[in-house]
Amino acid sequence: MSSDLNFRVRVQGLAPLLFAGFIHAASESGAVSVGPDAPVITLEGFCAESTRAAGACKTVITRAQFEKLIDALQPDASPALKLKVANAYARNLRMAAAAEKRGLDKTPEFQEEMRYARMQLLSQDLTRLLQAQSNQITDAELKDYYQKNLSSFEQATVARIFIPPATPGATHEDAMAQLAAVLRARAVKGGDPDTLQLEAYAAAGMPKSSVNTKLENVRRTSLPPRHESVLSLRPGEVSEVFADPGGADYIYKMIDKQTLTLEQATAEIRTAIAGRRYRDSIQDFQGGVVFSDDYFNSPEKPTK
Repeated sequence: MSSDLNFRVRVQGLAPLLFAGFIHAASESGAVSVGPDAPVITLEGFCAESTRAAGACKTVITRAQFEKLIDALQPDASPALKLKVANAYARNLRMAAAAEKRGLDKTPEFQEEMRYARMQLLSQDLTRLLQAQSNQITDAELKDYYQKNLSSFEQATVARIFIPPATPGATHEDAMAQLAAVLRARAVKGGDPDTLQLEAYAAAGMPKSSVNTKLENVRRTSLPPRHESVLSLRPGEVSEVFADPGGADYIYKMIDKQTLTLEQATAEIRTAIAGRRYRDSIQDFQGGVVFSDDYFNSPEKPTK
């Protein structure tokens, strides 16, 4: 098969799989017992450029040939994904050959498709390169990020008391606000958070038989932005009353707090650094584009 046909098969048949999101499966590779020259795809009765009778012809794709394609698309493709690609490859080999016989590769439309597909593939390959470069992070960079963002790796166990929103009416709203202040004062004096929570529900007309106010593994990022100061409390301390815009009130009591070690935080740090680097690297290719409103936002003409 010609290299030109190979490229067209990749662009027209396999690239759409990639753009549709198929080439993202995790690797499930194990020991491969098939030799590099062994056939892995055989198309009986098909030769792209043969004049022989269909029954006397076949096309064979070896493991080495097929994996060259897989490595270009996604080196860590799972066996299930490889089989999907193989099915598409076999079908598109036949269809591409039939399309050529009909002269479809000579049309202006096809040339434009090829031009655009080439841009897509180059853009995709550049994205992979930028992502790979963004993930090249040294131990020194990990340590530096950890030390500069130490507070973000604090992790706590807290008790959270929720005072439901008041029903409409000034008197009830004032009563719930006063209740929040009373419950906080009792929490400061050592009141049991679960007991205080039950009282809050009862006062709101939502009686419950049991509750659990304890929240574990709380991080600054897992709290609403207005509540992040909770992580600054020392064990045993009680927060202020947080009045949210929706009308609910919250009170927190710090039970225990620790800081993740560098080893525990490494995966998270790598993700944060790589993400920031990639976003920075892609900035040069974004913005600075003007679209014609007259063309893209013009009213559609009624169809006859």
